[in-house]
Amino acid sequence: MSAAPPRCIDAHLHVWDLSSSDYAWLTPDMGALHASFSPEQARAELDAAGIAEAVLVQAEDSERDTELMLDIARRHPWVVGVVGWVQLDDVAVAERQLDRWQQDASFCGVRHLVHNDRRDDFLTLPTVRRSLGVLAQRGLAFDVPDAWPRHLAATAQLAAELSDLRIVVDHLGKPPFGGDDWARWRRVLADVAAHPGTTAKVSGLQVPGRPLSIEQVRPAWDAALELFGPPRLMWGSDWPITVPGDGYAGTWRVMSRLVGELSYDEQSMILRGTATSVYQLHRGDDSARP
Repeated sequence: MSAAPPRCIDAHLHVWDLSSSDYAWLTPDMGALHASFSPEQARAELDAAGIAEAVLVQAEDSERDTELMLDIARRHPWVVGVVGWVQLDDVAVAERQLDRWQQDASFCGVRHLVHNDRRDDFLTLPTVRRSLGVLAQRGLAFDVPDAWPRHLAATAQLAAELSDLRIVVDHLGKPPFGGDDWARWRRVLADVAAHPGTTAKVSGLQVPGRPLSIEQVRPAWDAALELFGPPRLMWGSDWPITVPGDGYAGTWRVMSRLVGELSYDEQSMILRGTATSVYQLHRGDDSARP
């Protein structure tokens, strides 16, 4: 397995505890994923890959999930950031939650599971837009998961209207590998990338039932490099979503080879610098800056 550059950051890692939250999307028919995944398990995967640090990302639209991650961050120094949840469709509630979450220095961003929300217009709701304006004022990033096909165009519109908001497109918007709408996905992703306040995560690119390979990933990888460039890309494992497939090691093996084709400075951006900048990590710790 390729060695990671010093202090590489996994910008998209999950932990969850079935005894503490509902995780309605996580049903028994999901097999190996229908289990709790602890910070100790996550740390073992990171150590095996030579990854120094990680950003935990919410797996449920609930306060309990965010509380779990923040508690883990307090106890585990390798967790350098937490992307949690707030109720974006209620500005007053969102502000109260942000007041609470931002007491923890690790809280660095907000995500809502838009792909599981029944409202196709979620990102354009006036209350959501006002809440996202609050995020911009507070210097917090906003992650948009699984945006294709329902929410990617709205993400581009959001970026145009809230230029001060740092927007992160998780999993490159979920490219439709092998689908007839590949060209349309790329065109809409280009609309998002046209706004300088947007970044994207090279993460979550596995296709269920198919081994992850360089050949499979390369079309999306090449598009990401062309549209965003290394300064606006970050790598994330999306573990433990990878468990039923290639696992952490298999995912890192493929992605580290692709990243390794770039210059050292470009690698450093994707594997550390972009996440550090977008999520404002290591604030006040100059020795840890890239």
